[in-house]
Amino acid sequence: MNKPCRGTGRTQVADRFGGRTGVVIASQPEDDFVKQLIAIVVDLVAIAVLTFGVYFPRHHRRDLVVAFLGVNIGVLAAAMVLGSSTVGAGLGLGLFGVLSIIRLRSDEIAQHEVAYYFAALALGLLAGLGNPIDALIGGLMALLVAALFVGDHPRLFHRYRQQTIQLGTAFTDEAALRAHLEVLFNGRVVNLSIKHVDLVDDTTLAEVRYIVADTAARREPSPAAAR
Repeated sequence: MNKPCRGTGRTQVADRFGGRTGVVIASQPEDDFVKQLIAIVVDLVAIAVLTFGVYFPRHHRRDLVVAFLGVNIGVLAAAMVLGSSTVGAGLGLGLFGVLSIIRLRSDEIAQHEVAYYFAALALGLLAGLGNPIDALIGGLMALLVAALFVGDHPRLFHRYRQQTIQLGTAFTDEAALRAHLEVLFNGRVVNLSIKHVDLVDDTTLAEVRYIVADTAARREPSPAAAR
């Protein structure tokens, strides 16, 4: 016969043969709370490293700091609620998509900032979907942070630049335009796309990717470090 012990969270269990009683600790709610608390702490550490240790020291954009933190913690909270109910993970992924569309349509952000934004979303989902923070989940979260740390490092392809430029001359010869831009930028053009040529106003709009010379690269900070 089982008898609950008041205020202890335990249950007395009587042995049907010997009449002896034992105590079984019913600690499942406490275990779930500890797991959720660990998930919250791990997520907060990961988003803090990503935002304050990687993104802001390189790009110095304050408005996206609050966006990354708000999105991450909001997704974490929503994912924990969904993970503790009968709602499947599909709704959580749908929330991921809806939040992404709302944020990406509200303001224009650069491609590397899109990567940080999705990493903040993914960290919140990984920590909040109800799975315990084991080696796999922790490794995936660390991998996200490490991937952005390496991929957005100022020393990676630090001599490569990209510019959209409007010139006061109408260039109809791509080779002549390439030569002119190499002299203008003191580097080697690796990709050139002419967007618009206006023969009336004598202008050319082009998008150019180029590699600056070593001396110019030493004088000029990289775009990531300059922001």
